[in-house]
Amino acid sequence: METAQCRLSSNAQRRPSAKRDGRTKKATDVYKIQLLLGLGVLWNRLAFDAPAPVPRFQVSRPEPVRRSRASLALKRLIDVVLALFALLALAPVFIFVALAIVLCDGGSVVYRHRRIGQGGRTFDCYKFRSMAQDADARLQRLLATDRQARAEWEACRKLRVDPRVHAIGGFLRRSSLDELPQLVNILRGDMSLVGPRPIVAEEIVRFGPYFADYAAVRPGLTGLWQISGRSGTTYEERVALDHRYATHGSTAVDLQILLKTPLVVLRAQGSC
Repeated sequence: METAQCRLSSNAQRRPSAKRDGRTKKATDVYKIQLLLGLGVLWNRLAFDAPAPVPRFQVSRPEPVRRSRASLALKRLIDVVLALFALLALAPVFIFVALAIVLCDGGSVVYRHRRIGQGGRTFDCYKFRSMAQDADARLQRLLATDRQARAEWEACRKLRVDPRVHAIGGFLRRSSLDELPQLVNILRGDMSLVGPRPIVAEEIVRFGPYFADYAAVRPGLTGLWQISGRSGTTYEERVALDHRYATHGSTAVDLQILLKTPLVVLRAQGSC
């Protein structure tokens, strides 16, 4: 997030201040705008000192900051150490969730889905299975009969009321427990603790020219998008956040995201 201050030109809209001698003093309004830099200029939450409309302005984008080899090596070391620790510490949780899935819906415990990783390479992304075994058929039936659900799916590839989810799948998603197996992906080197959300091949076109930045880093178990609203954001905002992290990420940013993630998970912010 960056904050830019824009001063209106003489022909832009002004608001009147106190009247002096029957004449209105012309005032210059300063608008504070929170910007998401990515696909042009995106507005996430606009905070104005005066009413809209928004004036035209120019924003100077900071140059991308690429990590040094030492920084990347430190990032990988943190990934391996913390992922190993988490796997050991959360082993009872893994066992409990696996048993719950088997008793609830039967079938496989872990779901593997092809995702796009660093360099554009595909990999199997692991998750605890939160969907019914006939999930794909359920989705196609819904999209074929429900126009509103189809529009929601096309907008963000998620459904707030998802008919594919089995009895405990909703809890696994809200608590983010379904993503714990991705710790294995981190140890394998497919993913990082922090990075852009892993996407499927069909989403590449939605990233447009910013896919190159996405593919320059490993996707993450958590990231800037995950702590910034998740499903409560638009897809364009998600692309902007992923682009922002990929071009300006650092060890300090990673640590801030890791510290914020547990609170976001506990509050189930933007999860569905």
